[in-house]
Amino acid sequence: MFDWKKPTVQMLGRWQPWHDGHQELFKRAIKKTGQVIIQVRDVYGASGGEGQDDNPFSWDEVCENISAGLSKDDFIRGEDYEIMMVPNVVNITYGRGVGYVFEEEIFEDSVNEISATKIRKKMREEGDLT
Repeated sequence: MFDWKKPTVQMLGRWQPWHDGHQELFKRAIKKTGQVIIQVRDVYGASGGEGQDDNPFSWDEVCENISAGLSKDDFIRGEDYEIMMVPNVVNITYGRGVGYVFEEEIFEDSVNEISATKIRKKMREEGDLT
């Protein structure tokens, strides 16, 4: 069961849509504490900031995409991770080091080249997304 008191890794994003790059990031994140909170920015039909205007997936669709992706690697919602909607966060500010670690994961080119923008374009070309 997901333990809300246990140290947890936070993943914040639009996830428009969840893709293999996100999957790889999750795999690294869960190794750190054993559980992850995936925060979904509430951007459906709105701008997520400069260059982030294409947000066609609803909250329900994003949750379904995340759960379907993670289930492929046997991760279970409510045990290994939880998903929560958050406001359209565009800036994260903190005052001093009080137990948080901000960490950028570096991936090989094959993962870095995965692009949700390209995925959405292909989905539109194939008629899977309007």
